[in-house]
Amino acid sequence: MLTINEIFHSIQGESTHTGRPCVFVRLTACDLRCTWCDTPYAFHEGRKMSIDQVVADVAAFECPVVEITGGEPLLQPDVYPLMSELLQRGHTVLLETGGHRSVAQVPAGVIRIIDVKCPASGESAKNDWSNLDLLTPTDEVKFVVQDLPDYEFAKDVIRRHALEGRCAAILLSPVHGVLPGHELAAWILADRLPVRLQLQAHKYIWTPETRGV
Repeated sequence: MLTINEIFHSIQGESTHTGRPCVFVRLTACDLRCTWCDTPYAFHEGRKMSIDQVVADVAAFECPVVEITGGEPLLQPDVYPLMSELLQRGHTVLLETGGHRSVAQVPAGVIRIIDVKCPASGESAKNDWSNLDLLTPTDEVKFVVQDLPDYEFAKDVIRRHALEGRCAAILLSPVHGVLPGHELAAWILADRLPVRLQLQAHKYIWTPETRGV
């Protein structure tokens, strides 16, 4: 049994899959409290659903791409058989996780998007650095950057853990409404950093406050 905050069909706004139609399965609960969190409603709101019910709801959208997100989805043990079932049904399965829970038990074939927390999040001390040792060529690593110290932190992690070439993409995303995208772009270009600048496309297609997109 899972506690599900929402299931919805939208346009993927992040990762290398930006722009693709995608079904989002947002799980309830998170054990982090990032300062810039844009989904605090996922901390507590939710309803109990079986894996079969979730899979049926996903199937109704007739969409091949599914993202498991939260909250922190790895807090719920039944997320693992859910991901396995979605893979068996032929879906491309993305997992967005906060980077503080081990991804070692995530089923092979899932594209793991690991969010490494920078200092301004208030949660950087909780990063599980062993996750970066488990990267595969299909995984992605994301840094949400609020200011220059966050950027320098991300740059250090990228170099110290030799991330270039070890995953599908290194994503740097400015905190929406706080750090202008052009400032982050300038830093990336000046340092010749081997990353992808990520703007949250769904916040431009709709408003930043719009839920279910």
